[in-house]
Amino acid sequence: MEPPKKIIIRMPNWIGDLVMATPVLTDLRKHFPEAEITAMCQAPLGELLKQDRDIDELFQFKKGNIFVRHEENRNIVQKLRTGKYDLGILTTNSFSSAYLFWQGNVARRIGFKKDGRTLLLTDPLPFPENKERQHLVITYKQLLAPLGIPVSNSKTRLYLTEKEIEQAKELLSKLHVKKGAKVVGVNPGAAYGSAKCWPKERFREVIERLLSQTDAYIVCFGSGDTIRLVDEICASLPSRVINLAGKTTIREMMSLIHECSIVLTNDSGPMHVASAFNIPTVALFGSTNADVTGPYNGGLVIRKEVSCAPCYLRKCPIDFRCMKQITADEVFNEVLKRL
Repeated sequence: MEPPKKIIIRMPNWIGDLVMATPVLTDLRKHFPEAEITAMCQAPLGELLKQDRDIDELFQFKKGNIFVRHEENRNIVQKLRTGKYDLGILTTNSFSSAYLFWQGNVARRIGFKKDGRTLLLTDPLPFPENKERQHLVITYKQLLAPLGIPVSNSKTRLYLTEKEIEQAKELLSKLHVKKGAKVVGVNPGAAYGSAKCWPKERFREVIERLLSQTDAYIVCFGSGDTIRLVDEICASLPSRVINLAGKTTIREMMSLIHECSIVLTNDSGPMHVASAFNIPTVALFGSTNADVTGPYNGGLVIRKEVSCAPCYLRKCPIDFRCMKQITADEVFNEVLKRL
């Protein structure tokens, strides 16, 4: 079979998942160096790939209801048909993503069997038997098996321009961070719900102890949804604590994390961004499974073996034992050790 000339890959819909799918782009480029590769991403997550070296085109779209005659869906189908893609890979498991590839005349369509979409795929794959025990990066890589591409050792990665890195340094300087100072990134929120979040009082306690026992600066990250949480953690703390929750774009967040000495975080998108840049990471896990979604490139995971975890619930229905058993002492000591 001839190697594909035009490849489109539908990337995941969450920051962390999208970062975990970047090794697939690496492997595709390695095996098909002459192919034109398009990454299809839901806006604004495609910003993560704006400088990606393994793709030729970034196609961002806005989500629409697949069962309604929505202008955006028509645009997607038109784009796919115009592209004349001979290979499409779906990292997403929804019916709608497979339907759009089918409607868009993507010749070969590879994805996992789910949501009754088997007939829409040319290569419907069963989920790996150990899907709940292996890292999601490996699961994504197994989508390439029909192409004869074995699971590789490629890591998650992201790319910044020199200008973006310099702008991050300039911003930190304007925020009175001394040149050469240690910077601790703190991400106390998480997109999926409160069950993934270590108690805010403990984040604050760790920050206060870092302020009293080190000269480090603390930069707190967060999306618009976590502004209140981060505000409460940072309230009345000294000027060495910089609250950037809801104040950065995705690429600004990336470039600032790139400048951190270490990142303390829940299981979240910024955790995977830090890992992709090989920034030392202390990651706190409760309701989710670190074997599946932990920092792939290395980092310390702190989790407690409790009978109800991982539960994958948005909100703990009982006593939140998985997170409450993680002490501020333990977290502070691990951050300090790596700082």
